[in-house]
Amino acid sequence: MTLHQQIKAASLAALQALYPEQAFELDQIAVNQTKPEFTGHYTVVLFPFVKTLRCKPNELGEKLGDYLLAHTSLFSAHQTVSGFLNLSIKDQVFTDLLLHNFNNPNFGKAAPKSKKVMLEYSSPNTNKPLHFGHLRNIFLGYATANILKNDGQEVIKANLVNDRGIHICKSMIAWQDYGNGATPSSTGIKGDHLVGDYYVRFNNEYKKQIAALVSQGMDATQAEKEAPIMQATQAMLRDWEKGDENVRQLWKMMNDWVYEGFNNTYARLGVDFDKYYFESNTYLLGKQLVESGLANGILYQKEDHSVWVDLSDEGLDQKLLLRGDGTSVYMTQDLGTAKLKYDDYGIDQSIYVIADEQNYHMQVLQIILKKLGEPCWKGIYHLSYGMVELPSGRMKSREGTVVDADDMMDEMIVLAKEQTEAAGKTEGFSDAELQDLYEMIGMGALKFYLLRVEPKKKMIFDPKESIDLHGFTATFIQYAHARICSILRRENLPIMPDSSHFQGFVASEKLTDAEGKLLLSLEQFPEVLKAAANEYSPAIVCNYAFGLAQLFNSFYDNHPIAKAATDEKKNLRLMLIVMTAQVLRQGMNLLGIRLPEKM
Repeated sequence: MTLHQQIKAASLAALQALYPEQAFELDQIAVNQTKPEFTGHYTVVLFPFVKTLRCKPNELGEKLGDYLLAHTSLFSAHQTVSGFLNLSIKDQVFTDLLLHNFNNPNFGKAAPKSKKVMLEYSSPNTNKPLHFGHLRNIFLGYATANILKNDGQEVIKANLVNDRGIHICKSMIAWQDYGNGATPSSTGIKGDHLVGDYYVRFNNEYKKQIAALVSQGMDATQAEKEAPIMQATQAMLRDWEKGDENVRQLWKMMNDWVYEGFNNTYARLGVDFDKYYFESNTYLLGKQLVESGLANGILYQKEDHSVWVDLSDEGLDQKLLLRGDGTSVYMTQDLGTAKLKYDDYGIDQSIYVIADEQNYHMQVLQIILKKLGEPCWKGIYHLSYGMVELPSGRMKSREGTVVDADDMMDEMIVLAKEQTEAAGKTEGFSDAELQDLYEMIGMGALKFYLLRVEPKKKMIFDPKESIDLHGFTATFIQYAHARICSILRRENLPIMPDSSHFQGFVASEKLTDAEGKLLLSLEQFPEVLKAAANEYSPAIVCNYAFGLAQLFNSFYDNHPIAKAATDEKKNLRLMLIVMTAQVLRQGMNLLGIRLPEKM
């Protein structure tokens, strides 16, 4: 058990012993880290018990504190302040933790649980490349999957590829009309970028045709429907759903270009997937669910043959599920995908990493599945996140104002190179080592900045701020880790020394304040990971890792290891920084961020 858990359990036992006539529950006991202005490590909140026990807070605090000191081996002192019992942990408790875990790569890893989770993220459209707006989704999904896996859950990382629909046909029509047979190999353009160029071309031509029809006297709304390029796109979608061979061949060729581009980008991002779903395979299952719901009277049909669901009894509106011409909409295919996921894996939970713009869509999806009697509805969880903007404002794919993910990665690596060279930190590196370092710093900065904010909050990404060596950044943490590795090299120790390097070590000297603070933070790592898993929030890990790096810097500034007064102190401090580096690596690895050994 962690110290937090041990203190809660000990406090419950103490209350039951002191007040046997009362009933207490573990959940009633609140334990927090003691505020820095007070003496102690952990604080038990007394107010929930004062009224029931009919005693003053200070009286309860003294009785509880005295009992805990007398009946447990955890505490060295206690102090009651304004209804809060502050407890000081014995040095021996911390040094025992250090001795058992200073080089433990599994510290903080939970035991396996009987919970199977599918986490869907990325979910790109095959009409454009992955862009900067996708990155928060991808990093959030990948990091959350790692955190849940570390929590002992069985995790399947899934990617639902939006490979069909009207938006895909827009790129296809534009390439057919204006591409002149262009391919990635003939143009030298990455496949997903090439297809994305034709999506932009479609919208440019569409605007021109609307303007031309309006100038001839047509109403703007009607012009949007009558524009020839839109008419052709809708006809292509109908042909696709009918299985037209020529349309399907064009669709497959352009999608293959995009997949090759996606795979290249995913590799650079350092993310992967266990399972791919394709909407071209799931939409038919969705149509079957809709048709079954219609036959059972759960859904209804309008005069134009479109199929709808009435959600007025849920305080919502009516929702289209099939168009009058029989073609499906997003909701249709999402119904089919949700069922297929459940049928494939028997998952307990299906987590969707989707922007908060789709909050309503996800709410409706779950309600419809429930109405249709599909058991998968119970496990649906929407991991909603706020949109990311650049200082220049919001990006729009159809207008060609997006920043491609590939370009953003290139920019971050260039910034890392410029910063490293400006600081004069390139000596002693080979060219290959420098390139790897630039990628490590640039990609770490990008991931950390997008993950450090709680998912539900909107944010603005500032590339230069994200790589600030002195800011709330991965760069700051990476430098702390490299600094520890440098110390260990000077002491002729490996990055992960085993116990043989510290044979016979016994901790008998009192811990300094800086040593105690660093050990207290390290002890809390398992609780941090548990909280991150429970709240689906990699931001909790980001904040912890940054705080730990700050504590290390403060510790080392006050306690240069080479100047330790005794061998015992030197060895304790070496083990302390070894564990700090190990915990930093574990935490950042869950976020998909590498830490350099020199910088």
